[in-house]
Amino acid sequence: MNGQIQSGENKLYLSILAFIAALGGFLFGFDTAVISGTIGFVKSQFILDALSEGWFVSIALLGCIFGVVIAGYLSDKFGRKLVLILSAILFSISAIGCAVSGNYTELIIYRLVGGIGIGVASIISPMYISEISIPSMRGKLITLYQLAITIGILAAYISNYFILESSSNSVFADGSFLNWVLYKEIWRGMFGVETFPAILFLALLFAVPESPRYLLMKKEINKAQIILSKIIGEKKVASEISEITKSFETTSVNFNDLFHKKMLKPLLIGISLAMFSQFSGINAIMYYGIKILGEAGIGANDAFWSQVTIGIVNVIFTVVAIYTIDKFGRKPLLIWGVSGAVVSLIAVGILFIMNITSSFLLLIFILLFIACFAFSFGPVVWVILAEIYPTKIRGRAMAIATLSLWVANWIVGQFTPFLLETIKAHGTFWIFALTSFPAIWVTWKFVPETKNKPLEEIEKVWY
Repeated sequence: MNGQIQSGENKLYLSILAFIAALGGFLFGFDTAVISGTIGFVKSQFILDALSEGWFVSIALLGCIFGVVIAGYLSDKFGRKLVLILSAILFSISAIGCAVSGNYTELIIYRLVGGIGIGVASIISPMYISEISIPSMRGKLITLYQLAITIGILAAYISNYFILESSSNSVFADGSFLNWVLYKEIWRGMFGVETFPAILFLALLFAVPESPRYLLMKKEINKAQIILSKIIGEKKVASEISEITKSFETTSVNFNDLFHKKMLKPLLIGISLAMFSQFSGINAIMYYGIKILGEAGIGANDAFWSQVTIGIVNVIFTVVAIYTIDKFGRKPLLIWGVSGAVVSLIAVGILFIMNITSSFLLLIFILLFIACFAFSFGPVVWVILAEIYPTKIRGRAMAIATLSLWVANWIVGQFTPFLLETIKAHGTFWIFALTSFPAIWVTWKFVPETKNKPLEEIEKVWY
């Protein structure tokens, strides 16, 4: 929003709205990570080969791609709030459905539904936070979304670990539902835990207002005035509305304009950063971490606990990003973080090819990679995607960039088991290092610094 913080701005109210929207990120993270604990059990129960194992993981990512395709259009037509509610409903259906699915086909269908929810939330949650924020808080609040993703990942790892630990001795009656999902087929319980945060997200969304920028785009000025007055104070509402509506006038474009003229550059920046972030291999570790650690000779229980450690480091360094992104800027975090991630990936590959796979040393370099990712690729890419596009095309532009992210994620999710079997762990990690490296140059050469700038000022960079 326009200018520096004024006395009338309600930071507490703004933070509450951002927190509720960020629950979409929590569910995104939980759904992404919970799969890692279920793969071994599902593979054994349904006798899956490497490509079928990849399909079990990647079907949700195909759902994400579809969710991304429809989210931008739906959010521009029906509003950010209603589409967030849709994502919460999809998360709820998926969690319950996966827990009670009668066969492998049903499980795949419910995984697909959950993936659509992730795809929708991955665009609309950071978009909503961006559009309600003031400039000096926007970086922190959007990274709150990434923090919520990492907390969701950690929550999934912890719940997986405790369900595994408690399954050794069932305290439930034989033949009961709880005995089925928490003892006999514990992967069902791992999926089912997501039901609780999904329903909470759905309930809280009814308390949030629509994005004032969306309302102004639809010419619902009175509604926008009420919401803006709660966020920035009544004295600033008129000038803020003038600034926002002026940006609509100067950025009147149609969908085709995304692909030519001055909009092509920010679009390509968003697409490239989104894809590089996934080709770093972060989700190979999130999805197949237990399998990778198992190849290093780490037992199942220790592998589950190691993933909890990975989740903790992910959260800690995302917090570091939150407290530094508005101080140091987006570009420095991205450049230094990606550089550290590339070095870590190379080191992990070296350890595997030299058979130096002591659990401690291998875990240290994996944790170093996670730390570097968590204060660079993880939060900063989402911030950049939420900031660099003009309001009138933000929904569609973010949809295209985020679609690219999920396509890259699908490629990693589908083919990591195949890569681990054919070129082994060392080759897989070196490929991730090679495909991450160009992000350093792209960031240095093309990405504008958006720290502390109003969205309307950022738009002017491209005109």
